[in-house]
Amino acid sequence: MRFAFKKSHSQVAYCALSIRSGTADEPQKYSGLAHLTEHMLFKGTDKRNATNINNRLEVLGGELNAYTTKEETVVHATVLKEDIAKATDLLFEIVFRSTFLARELEKEKAVVIDEINLYKDSPSDYIFDDFEQFLFDSHPLSRPILGTVSSLKKIQPENIKEYVSRNFTPDRMSFAVVGDFDREKILKTTSKILKKYTDDPLDAENKPAETARVTEPRFKPFNKTAAKHNHQANCIIGCTGYSLYDERRIALILLINILGGPSSNSKLNSILREKKALVYAVEASYTQYSQTGAVTIYFGCDRNNVDKCKQLVLAELKKIKETPMSASALKSAKKQMLAQLAVSSENGEVQALAMGKSVLVFGNYLSDEEVRAKIEAVTAEDLVNVANDIFADDRLSFLFYI
Repeated sequence: MRFAFKKSHSQVAYCALSIRSGTADEPQKYSGLAHLTEHMLFKGTDKRNATNINNRLEVLGGELNAYTTKEETVVHATVLKEDIAKATDLLFEIVFRSTFLARELEKEKAVVIDEINLYKDSPSDYIFDDFEQFLFDSHPLSRPILGTVSSLKKIQPENIKEYVSRNFTPDRMSFAVVGDFDREKILKTTSKILKKYTDDPLDAENKPAETARVTEPRFKPFNKTAAKHNHQANCIIGCTGYSLYDERRIALILLINILGGPSSNSKLNSILREKKALVYAVEASYTQYSQTGAVTIYFGCDRNNVDKCKQLVLAELKKIKETPMSASALKSAKKQMLAQLAVSSENGEVQALAMGKSVLVFGNYLSDEEVRAKIEAVTAEDLVNVANDIFADDRLSFLFYI
């Protein structure tokens, strides 16, 4: 198990146990298994029942939480720094000692099925799942994280136990801590607790992982429109992107932030909302996976304005492919992104989660100075090259729910 630590000067400490296993690692027959397993981690171990698990940190004023992505499962906790050992022990316990009882499983299936049904009421959310399903075709990344009602009903305790046995192993895990501790002492404490659950040691060397060159799968673009009869049309224009192991991803991250990042001055928001008043929301996003990535531009608008919005988005993409940014505009874009990262990194939970994933994927994590250097190294020519590569006309896919 990899280990990552960052010192803070706060009474609050954060820890995250990341597992390199998610939706893409589950059997196709049991779609939703990874997410359901995450839920079941809170439903009982050989030592505690669900109530004891939930109360263990809450009575101390702390928090326990978890989430599942297509390639990762994470359980994490926030506590006062004097309670970090209790939080660490609980995270290891629920991951290594959960019992997955049948009666609890049936109850949790009902909870997730309700979650699926509620999700279907929000087209601005589920269109992203549908887009990746079409984008990645029959690849494991195409599966919805929540699964389907029919696939969830098939899952039995033995299916979860087999999945956990195969994927929840220390060599596929990392543990990250952010807090006001001495590094060697917290490393020793964590190692001692880990020995209660496994003979495998904690690896704190943080050496770069040996990763073979990734051969990215090829996917065919698509163009789909469906009648949903909602007041608002929900639309995505997108394509595949660079994988986690492609250095060009840094330039793409910056480009996506310029195009449709969280700030109101992003190019697409300035044009579609502020200038033209055609949309309530427009955003660009880039999700990185181990073999590929997903790039999306989403907008929600009146159905009569769909084609107009589409043409404006395509025109902006054409512009960024043909016209390099000026030195001053690029400098401003970098400063904005670096400031956004700095603000988010003040959150200890965000730090712990980011460090855990980085160590899990790359074998180490970058300092703030190293991150800054990578972003500062991006040139206007890099952005044009990436824009032409990613947003080539024959790579774009369209999914419109009208």
